[in-house]
Parts: sequence; structure tokens; C-alpha cells
Amino acid sequence: MIAKFARAATSYDGVAVLAREVVARMAARFDYLKVAPRRMADIGCATGDGVRELQARYPKAQAIAIDIALPMLHRVHLRTPPLLRLTRRGPQPVNADACALPLSDNTLDLIWSSLMLQWLDDPLPALRELHRSLRAGGVLMFATLGPDTVKELRVAAAKVGAGDTARKFIDMHDWGDMLVAAGFSDPVMDMEMIRFSYSSPRRFLADQRQLGVRDGLLGQQAFRDWRRLFAAWEHDGEGLPLSFEIIYGQAWKTEPRQVADGRAIVKFHRR
Repeated sequence: MIAKFARAATSYDGVAVLAREVVARMAARFDYLKVAPRRMADIGCATGDGVRELQARYPKAQAIAIDIALPMLHRVHLRTPPLLRLTRRGPQPVNADACALPLSDNTLDLIWSSLMLQWLDDPLPALRELHRSLRAGGVLMFATLGPDTVKELRVAAAKVGAGDTARKFIDMHDWGDMLVAAGFSDPVMDMEMIRFSYSSPRRFLADQRQLGVRDGLLGQQAFRDWRRLFAAWEHDGEGLPLSFEIIYGQAWKTEPRQVADGRAIVKFHRR
């Protein structure tokens, strides 16, 4: 999937409607979150909509754009405003896996990740890396796809016995449990449905291919099964409806309560 995502770098922006909508909705949450980061990172930045939003809100903070697909980082550079490039205040690109970040411990105040974590088979190691990279008092904000994503295609597959090969996404409550297991505190989770309407299955498949996620989202099965499945996809009078469940998460890194060997940390304050 990484290779397909890399090849999609030049076509991604033309079809990334959902990604941009989720970035906008995530960014609106900063209106209620009082943070003043000095160093921040967008993990799984794609072509950089998220990191540009962060820089617009926090222009004095150092911004890092991290993605496993190097061509995506090239697009981040090309889309960085010329003035920021000339003054070297654009986002610092880092080509890395979210499960093995080349960052020192306790170096970030804010981590943002939009629609990346759902592609990991096991997100827990990545969450632990994000926790390690945050300073105490730092916050993680992320969005990911939930289990009711493309439910219309799952219903169609069940109708014709084509098999549900679409990716199984993690439930909101399980994300909360994983955040705690990774060391985060005070996780806040919520979700919403974003719905699209497609003119044809061909248009939907073309969009997913240009995003680099078609096989990652839908899986693979025989061509004749795809034909039966898409024939059973119910038209709602306006088009072919498709739902995306968006899960939003926020959690903090607090001061450690134990040292590595398990002994409790006790602090005394002189009065």
C-alpha cells in the first residue's frame, strides 16, 4: 500500500475531498483547545493540508511534516508558500514510519494525525511512539475511519454473497482503550458520519485509486463478484450513497508517575 500511496502523490489533491473536510473539522476544534505549541508535527501528512493548517494557527511554532511516502513530502514542499520557503520557515519534511519516528523523547508539544492511523494493522506501536515523542503536557489530536465506513458496500456484498473484503476499521471505544494502553491520559473520543454521493461505481473506484487507497479500503475479489456487488449498490435517487465514519480522538501526555523500574515518583514542594 505504501508504494500505491507514493504513486498517488500527483493525483491526490484532485480527489482528496474527504481528507480536506476532515482537516477543516479537526482544525475547528482548536477554537476550544488552549494550546501554544513550540514544536508540532503532522504524522501521515500526505500533501500537507494538515501541517499548513497548523502553521496558519501557530506561525511561531516549528512544524514537522512526517510521511512514509517520500513523493508526498515532495508535494508538501511544492505547496509551501514561496515566502515560507525563502525564509526557511516551511514545515520540516521527515520521511519516516509512524511506528519508528526519528524524534527524540519529549520533543513535541502537539501531534496531529488525520486519516492515517486506520491503515496500520496494529496502531498501538504507533500510539506508543507518539506518546514517547510528546512532552509532558503535550496533546495528540487525530482522526481515523470507523467501522461503519462504506457500510453501503458491505450491505450490497451481503445481498449478493460477494464477501465483505472491505477493511475492518477499529471501533471508537477500542481507540480509547489503546490510547490509555499507550500511556495517554484523559482521552476524549467522538464520531460523526460524512456522506458522499457518487455518479457511478467507476467514479468511486477512480477516486480511491487516485488517492492510493483502493485496495487498502476495498480489498480484492473476483471481477464478477465486484460486478454483482456494484449492481446491488442501491441508488438513492440522487446517486450512489457512501458513508464514512470519522472518529476523532484527543489525549494528553501527563507527567510520569513511575520511573522505568516501576518505582513511584513523589514530588515535594517547599511552601
